[in-house]
Amino acid sequence: MKNIKLTIAYDGSSFFGFQIQPDVLTIQGAIESALLKILKEKIDIVGAGRTDAGVHAINQVVNFKTNLSIPTEKIPIAINSILEPSIIVKEAQEVPLDFNSRFSAKSRSYIYIIYIMDTSSPFLRNYVWHLKERPNVEEIKDALSIFVGVHDFTSFSKSNGEMTVREVYQISILERGSFLVFYIKANAFLRGMVRLIVKALIDLGNRELTLEDLKYILDSKKRGLVKGIAPPHGLYLYKVEY
Repeated sequence: MKNIKLTIAYDGSSFFGFQIQPDVLTIQGAIESALLKILKEKIDIVGAGRTDAGVHAINQVVNFKTNLSIPTEKIPIAINSILEPSIIVKEAQEVPLDFNSRFSAKSRSYIYIIYIMDTSSPFLRNYVWHLKERPNVEEIKDALSIFVGVHDFTSFSKSNGEMTVREVYQISILERGSFLVFYIKANAFLRGMVRLIVKALIDLGNRELTLEDLKYILDSKKRGLVKGIAPPHGLYLYKVEY
């Protein structure tokens, strides 16, 4: 028995998220289908993060166990020959049998990209959140530390019935011309957490929220206090560390 770890990248635009669902195209479903053709056995993969529909990944990690002896270095070539070009297996490694891409992870990081311009770009529409006006980035920077540390992130979650305490290690915002790039690293994330945090920070930068409002939302531990959510297509799973 081998335990194989894959590092993959994907354009999530045409997928209904990572997790397999009946009758729709998902990342997990596409990879498991490719592995079935290659290994001639049903494979269940485990993903480090269950990205939502439209969300992308630069370095997603999955693992699976197999009894077959295909050389590990040949796996990316074989899978990529079957997968559509929107999913790429970047690397394959044999790992210990007790490795689990989800539960063995020590941290995950995401980036969120915003494009600021009077008109949107047809070439970027599936990969950024388009804003017509630039928010006050200095005010956003002053608020970032609110989220660092161990907090109950119920107010910044779409999840139900799960532990809502997470530890955020780092959060930052970078300006590059017409682009703003948020970076956030934590031990783990709740469903919708990054997108809700980004939306709240943009609302702050647009003076639709105050710093006190943001603190109140976090401390309240109530869903629905953030008005709306940043769209999925600006979000990228950036890195998983073990």
